Amino acid sequence: MNTARVRQDDYNYSYTQTSYTQSPITQAPVIEGPFYYDKENLVKEMAIRRVNKTLSGLLTMLILTAFVSYYSAMTNEVTLNKLRRQITTLNEENSELQNQLDRLKSFNNVDDKMGEYNLLQKAAKVIEVPAVAPAAPIETKKETTTAFNWAIGY
Repeated sequence: MNTARVRQDDYNYSYTQTSYTQSPITQAPVIEGPFYYDKENLVKEMAIRRVNKTLSGLLTMLILTAFVSYYSAMTNEVTLNKLRRQITTLNEENSELQNQLDRLKSFNNVDDKMGEYNLLQKAAKVIEVPAVAPAAPIETKKETTTAFNWAIGY
């Protein structure tokens, strides 16, 4: 709280009479309290207000900058998540295609090796052999009695 003291010089009235050699008011003034018309306090309060307005303006600008940067960070995160999902699906498709390619390469490698070593060749001659009749007929024996299986439990 600002308290101002009234200066004695401002209220020191001297009477110009012949009987008095000194001014009749020689004691200190009694008035004390917060006065808004004091020039020193007005300048001080105006400076404080100006500093407060400047600081509040800077704070507002920083808050707006924080909102804009947060918004841009969130949009970047959303685009990164979309790209991550696309990359994941492409990797899965790529692994499936790689498995198919490996399988085809293995068949191709086997075919190349077979052609290299000539393991499978066409027969030069075809030999015909007459069918051989069985020497003895196979008899089928029937079982007359069946074995009795005991049931244990239920």
